Amino acid sequence: MSDEQGFSRRSVLRSAGVAGAGLGIGALGASGGGGGAAAHERAEPASALAAAATRTRPEDAGARGWPRGCGARGPPAAYHPRPPPPAEESGSAAMTPPRRGRTMIGVPFEERTTARVGLIGLGQRGGSMIDLFLALEGVRVVALCDPVREKTERAAKKVTDAGQPAPALYAKGDHDFEKLCRRGDLDFVYVATPWDWHFEMAKAALKGGKHVGVECPIAMELDQLWELVDLSEQTRKHCMQLENCVYGQNEMRVLRMAHEGLFGDLLHSAGAYLHDLRGLMFDPDYYEGPWRRKWHTRLKGDLYPNHGFGPAANYMDVNRGDRAVRITTFGSPSLGLAAYRKEHMPPGHESWKETYVKSDMSISLVQTAKGRVIRLEHDVSNPHPYSRLNILGGTKGVFEDYPPRIYLEPDMSGDEWGDFDKYKEHDHWLWKEHSDPPGGHGGMDYIMLFRLTQCMRLGLVPDFDVYDAATWTSPVPLSHASIKAKGTPQEIPDFTRGLWRKKRPGVDSKKP
Repeated sequence: MSDEQGFSRRSVLRSAGVAGAGLGIGALGASGGGGGAAAHERAEPASALAAAATRTRPEDAGARGWPRGCGARGPPAAYHPRPPPPAEESGSAAMTPPRRGRTMIGVPFEERTTARVGLIGLGQRGGSMIDLFLALEGVRVVALCDPVREKTERAAKKVTDAGQPAPALYAKGDHDFEKLCRRGDLDFVYVATPWDWHFEMAKAALKGGKHVGVECPIAMELDQLWELVDLSEQTRKHCMQLENCVYGQNEMRVLRMAHEGLFGDLLHSAGAYLHDLRGLMFDPDYYEGPWRRKWHTRLKGDLYPNHGFGPAANYMDVNRGDRAVRITTFGSPSLGLAAYRKEHMPPGHESWKETYVKSDMSISLVQTAKGRVIRLEHDVSNPHPYSRLNILGGTKGVFEDYPPRIYLEPDMSGDEWGDFDKYKEHDHWLWKEHSDPPGGHGGMDYIMLFRLTQCMRLGLVPDFDVYDAATWTSPVPLSHASIKAKGTPQEIPDFTRGLWRKKRPGVDSKKP
């Protein structure tokens, strides 16, 4: 991360139908100082592809840093979007560009004795995940990258303390990750940097012939998602959204129960990211830059849908027999960050130059090809106990998390919730074998990396792929577009190009 030095300014409205047309960051924002949302918000014409996106390229920010392992510079202060594409361009055909390579569905990893890993970004997330990589059998950390030399050296000591050879270090500026991605002795690149850089780094890894896994979200624009799909197919390398919440114990148990038919025919699901991040977003030592708070001046929709959408999509077998086809989003006013700033930030603090655009709470409805409904919520700007909702309902009953509770017929009656712990026999085999996994987030991080590296070493098909990554991330730009279009539904592209109809395994994997 680094101290803020404003971005260069560049904006353009991106059509969701354009594939692989650049390197930018999706957004529409508002300018000026003061608190709350912009006072003069202009309604955008309704269009299924009115996915407005401001382009601030990583290369434009070169001298500013991709900031020190977990941070990024602030966004432009003002945006001047172009009109949305004509209505005739908004059909599904425009959203599905021709395939440029063979599908990656069902493609296994190359079998290997040791998975050789390079890490890009050693801040809050990457600096902790390296411990889990080092705890895994058959994994060697070969290379580390972060613009802050001290962070690479600190992480390198962890590697040598674990008995592995000293890793190569890349700390010479913002683009030294490109050299890491060109190494010939790496199998997998892990990216844990600010969102602004995820697409650029995933792209570099794929072009360097590496499998790549990226922290959420994998990119910020629809054309970037299409480009990653195309690159994965062309390079024959997997590009994965490392969504840890799909490996949560509750999520995996519910998934197994759904596939066993205990919920009957599935009807609806819900997922969310409700997490009070106000203190962290104003903490210069946590989100340095402060890159994450800046996104609240840029996008109006769901900035972080993956933790909720990933598990819900798995329950519904999205891309594996069903498909997410459209999303509509409404957003509340944006007041929480401005209120927190007023109470906690001194006059003259850099945040007083920021205007936060709606919405504090975004609520999206996603409909699938089978008519099912998924509700997504996002709010990190107001008081709220942590929740991902994690709800699944069907014709035989419903599960609701936070706290976990269940109601299934014929096991229950009388409108009284049942004890979810009584269904432990349905736990996924990964949780039966690793009942007390190390690491944070209740052990799901370790389970995710264990399964990933297991698939790599045994030459198995991964539990999820680039099509899942693109689908789970698509609400970022599309929810923004829907809010701008006053709730008009936005089409979700079929990133599988028609192959979603075929059922196939996913996170509900069989024990090898």
